[in-house]
This record gives sequence, C-alpha cells and structure tokens, in this order.
Amino acid sequence: MLEVTDLQVRYQGIEALKGVSFRVLPGKIVTLIGANGAGKSTILRAIAGLVRPAGGTIRFQGNEISRQPVHRITRGGISLVPEGRKVFTNLSVLENLAMGAYTRPRDASYKKDLEWIWSIFPRLKERIRQQAGTLSGGEQQMLALGRALMSAPKLLMMDEPSLGLAPQLVAEVFNVIRKIHANGMTILLIEQNAWGALEAADYAYVLETGEVVLEGSGQALLDDDGVRKAYLGED
Repeated sequence: MLEVTDLQVRYQGIEALKGVSFRVLPGKIVTLIGANGAGKSTILRAIAGLVRPAGGTIRFQGNEISRQPVHRITRGGISLVPEGRKVFTNLSVLENLAMGAYTRPRDASYKKDLEWIWSIFPRLKERIRQQAGTLSGGEQQMLALGRALMSAPKLLMMDEPSLGLAPQLVAEVFNVIRKIHANGMTILLIEQNAWGALEAADYAYVLETGEVVLEGSGQALLDDDGVRKAYLGED
C-alpha cells in the first residue's frame, strides 16, 4: 500500500532523514520507534505533504505522491492524526468531525461513518455540541482520531496518540487502535510508548538519527535485548 524509498529531508541544510526506506502492507499496523529527534514525525509529515522531501520517493497504492499537495494526498486516502491533537478548540465536537470530512459529500456513507465514530467514542456523542477546547486531554485525543477517520482514509497515520495522557487513558487509546484495525484499517503508528506500539504492531522499524537501523515483527523487536534496553527501559 505504502512504499517509502530512500527518503531524505533537510531543514536549513541539516539532514533530518538520511535515506529512510520502509513499507506498509494493506491491513497491517506498522510502527516506527526511536528516540526524540530520530526523524519519526518528519516521516509522517513528508508522507502527508506537509514537508517537501529533498530526495527519494513515496508511493501510495502505486502512485508517486511526494510532490503532491496536502489536499490531494488527503483525497487519495491518507489521513494524519497530528501530535498534540490540534483540534479546533472553538468548534463543537460535531463541527470538528465535519471538518475531517470536508473532502467528501454528506451522503449515506458519511452518516454511516459518523454513527461508527459514535460507537467507538460514545463520550464524544454525549458531548456532541460541546466546544472541543473544553474537553479533557483524553477526549480531545479521541476527537482527533475521530476527525481523521471521518475522511474515510485507506491509511491512518498517528503521531504520538498517547502523549501526555494518564496510564488508564493510554490503555484506552491502544484499545481504540485495535478496534479500528479490526475494522480493516491500515495504520502507520508513531508512539513514545514503545512497549504498547510493538505489542500492537504487525511490523516495526527502529530509527536512529534519521536512519532505519533495525526492523522486524513487533514481537521480534519486543524480544530483542538491544531494543528492550534502549527503548523499553530494561537493564
């Protein structure tokens, strides 16, 4: 579904990505783990069209998209849940969800997806007219996820969805990720909770200073002594 080859990104002459290559197969959860500054968020931003690559290719369903504008990439089926949620604080829950669906008509499929969102996030339905800025951090994260899903993506990208949440809410986020995946969604996940990300992932890549240094199934990396020491806090 997604194939990234030799992706390079520079910021003011500094190499943020030094030739990253990986792929995401349909129906799978793929996670990218690594320390802060490894280039994980830059990868998602490049795929979404928010950053222009200096080199390499990004192919989605066989089409090269690395030079396409953001709106065309979104219409093509890629949606990003950004780090820090970035909900529209002055808009209601329902208006935020509608903003996620701006590329699609208000037809029967729109209504069906909205009902699906309510089934996944019942608390959002209870707060349908409430301003997003008055929601708790966990509720705002659920709203950001719902907003991304309302674009009816083929590939859902998530950038640190559990960041800043209490442990019980982190567990809830991962439960939601599993529910979404069980519905057939392909997911590319960046997550500071490396343990949770690897447990959920079918396949994973480890990044260090803008390069992929290790890859394997989520379970294989959970069992890797080097990964456990570097990213899971084990001696």
